[in-house]
Formats: sequence, C-alpha cells, structure tokens
Amino acid sequence: MSTNVDAVDTGVAGSSSQNPRWLAVVVLAAALALDAGGVAVVNAALPVIGQELGIDSSGLQWTMTSYAVTFAGFLLFGGRAADVLGRRRVFALGVGLFTLATVLAAVAPTAAVLMVARALQGVGAALSGPASLALLTEMFPEGPQRNKALAVYTSVGASSFSAGVVIGGVLTDLFSWRAVFVFNVVIGLAVLLMVKSVLPQGNRTRQPLDTVGAAAVTGGLLLAVFGFSQAHHAGWTSVSTYGSLVLSVVLLVGFVLWERRVANPLLSLGIFRIRTVTAATVAAVTFFTAVLGVLFFAPLYLQGMLGYTPLQSGLAILPMGMIVVVSSNIAGRMMARVGQRPLLLLGLFLIAAGLGLWALTPLEGSYWLHVFPAVATMSVGQGVAFAGLTAASLTGVAQHEHGVAGGLNVTAQQLGGSVGVAALVTLAASAGSPGTAAGVLGGYHVAYLAAVGVLLVGIAVIAVLLRRRT
Repeated sequence: MSTNVDAVDTGVAGSSSQNPRWLAVVVLAAALALDAGGVAVVNAALPVIGQELGIDSSGLQWTMTSYAVTFAGFLLFGGRAADVLGRRRVFALGVGLFTLATVLAAVAPTAAVLMVARALQGVGAALSGPASLALLTEMFPEGPQRNKALAVYTSVGASSFSAGVVIGGVLTDLFSWRAVFVFNVVIGLAVLLMVKSVLPQGNRTRQPLDTVGAAAVTGGLLLAVFGFSQAHHAGWTSVSTYGSLVLSVVLLVGFVLWERRVANPLLSLGIFRIRTVTAATVAAVTFFTAVLGVLFFAPLYLQGMLGYTPLQSGLAILPMGMIVVVSSNIAGRMMARVGQRPLLLLGLFLIAAGLGLWALTPLEGSYWLHVFPAVATMSVGQGVAFAGLTAASLTGVAQHEHGVAGGLNVTAQQLGGSVGVAALVTLAASAGSPGTAAGVLGGYHVAYLAAVGVLLVGIAVIAVLLRRRT
C-alpha cells in the first residue's frame, strides 16, 4: 500500500494554542452527537409520525432502519475516503449532506420522502463519523492529552443515544415530530460554520479508492441489514429474507477475496491481526446490540404498558445521558493507569447486569424500583465501555489508517444497532404473545436475556484477545 502522504497545513487546530484544539474537540463531538443520536432521536416520536403520515407498525421500523442501513453500509467507504481525499473535506461533506437530508426530513410530506431523507442522513453520517475520529487522533498524539480529548468525545457519543430519546420526546410533546429534525439542522449548521476555522485539513494519502471493494461491502452490509429487518415482518422463510441474506453472504465473501488481492484495499484485512482492534470490534457489536435494543423496547414498555407520554418516557431515560457523561470522563482519566482491558470488561459486564434488571420489569412496574436501577446500572457500563472501545479501536494502527480503522469500528457499532436490534425484535415477536400485554412483555424479557448472552460471549472473547494489558 502506498503511504506517500501529502504535506498539508494543519491550520489553527494544529497550532500550539490549546484553545482552538479543544474547540475542535467540541465541534467533532457535536457532529458525533448528530450521527449517534440520529439512530434514537425519532424513537419517542414514532407513534405520532405513524398517525400523521399514515405509517403502520411494520413501516415505522423503517424510519429507524433506513438510517441504520445506509450508515452501516457506507462507513468503510467513508473511512477510506477520509484517508485518501482529506479528512476535513470529507467531514464537511458528510455533515453538509446530513444537514440537507435533515431539512428534507423536517418538511417530508409523505412516508416515502421521510424514508429517503433518513437514508441520506445515514450516508452523511457514514462520511463524517470516521473522519471526525481520525481528525481527533491527528490533533492529539497518544498520551494524556489524547485520553482527555477521547473522554470528552466518547462521553458525548455514549450519551447521545439516550439524549436522542429524551430530546425526541420533549420536542414532540411541546411542538411536533418535525421539531426533532429542525433541532438537528441547527446543530449541523453550527458545526459547518466552525469547520474551516478550527479543524486541520487532515493528512491525505496518494492512492486510488477501492470502488469495487466499496461496492461489494456496501451492498453486502445493506442486504444483511435488510434481510434481518425483513425477518421480523415477513418471516425467516420468505424470499425477501433468505434471498437478501444469501446474496449478502456472497457479496461479503467476494469482498474478502477481493481485498486479499487488490493493491490498495478498502480495508486491509491485516488490521484484524491487531488484537486491540479486534477486541474493540467485538465490543462495539455487543455494546450497541444491547444498548440500542433497550432504547428500542424502553419507549414501547414505558408508553404502552406504564402509560407514559412521549415526554415522560424521554425524561425517564434522561439519567442515562447524565450518568454516561460522568462515568466516561472518569474512565478516560483511569485509562492511562489501568489500560483498556479492564474498562471494556467492566463496562460490558455492567451493561449485562442492567439488562438483567430490565428482564425483571413487571407489567405494572414502578419507575424508581424497577426502571431507574436498570437505567443507572447500564449507564455506568456504557460510559466505561465506550471510552475503552474507542481508544482500543485505534491503538496500534498507523496514523494514515485511522480513518478506515474508525470506519471499521463505527461499522461494527451500526451492525450491532441494526442487525443486532433487528434480530432482538424478531426474537421478541416470536417468543411473546401479541394478544396480551403480559405476552408482549414476556417477549421483551426474552430479548433482554438474549442480549445478556451476547454480552457474555463478547466479554469472554475480549478477555482472551487482551490477555495482556494494552
């Protein structure tokens, strides 16, 4: 692989002044909040969106899935594009596309327009996400300053999911579901206004983009997410389900074979020889399967069984964001002393414990007795684990490969948040009894316990991969 790197002016953000660098962290974290919160921000508004645009329950899932599908599918391409074309350029392009698509979502007159807008948001997020992480690590070399910067960045990322549910509920109750997207437009425009003045251009590598590999992996991931999503609605034996999954496997196997022979691969498979990267990938899949699974089921439980309004269900999840911010900052400071392995293992174990508490929620539960302990336990785990997995995803990776390494980790996150959640939803529907509230809740409990199993497997794999302190 060619490693001829263009000399570029790093601008204000790379200067000796500390303030511009930390302002750049705020800008990058704000973009991450848009990307991460975009998955969950419409959750609380789903019933209202369905009523206003005439979308049935099966169609409503695609309000979330259309975003996750394109986000997951284009991430590796976005990571490589950032390394080859320039990280600031690709970051700005991604945020700009996300913002334009959000405007379209805010004014969408029909369900079809809304789904297209959400899919375009996912493409924008896939471009900006890997570039933002690569820019951050470029500005802060390994050491205490990078750990502090990552603590801020990861606390925002880890808390954005719960914050998205809260903001969606508040804005839907006070205004309308369209206000959810208007809020994101404001943040997107603010980020774009700051890009040139606070972010470095980013290193660029002179090499061709692997368009064949990009097409294969993007198509394979898109079909995988679509196939698992279809299983919930059409069943595992339907042509749309198994046909999509079979074709997905063909494309992904073809991607692996192609990457082993092409001169400038989209994803150098040798990156998986780095144990920290592999461990971070496993952690990302299991983390997001569990957390986004809860964030999918929680509004349904709170609103459908405990009688909460969208605003109340959002406020019920509010402590999650606050606790994540505190715990991730503490974890970031501890990382230099204890390493990434204890953070990953402890964080995932606490998430599993929180899921176990969710599996005990009764039909007529009490918030403080049943919901809050589960939220609080998971939240501490989220902050601790997210700090560890973000740092591990780039440990031992050459600087010129940070864009694609970041894209790989965010791809793993979105696979957990799309394929993993689709599998949990399908499991809950098949294990529960739709005729009664108790039957539906029983399906939720089975899904929670399945997610606990996924986390425990992930913990075991990570413990083996990181036998030595990293």
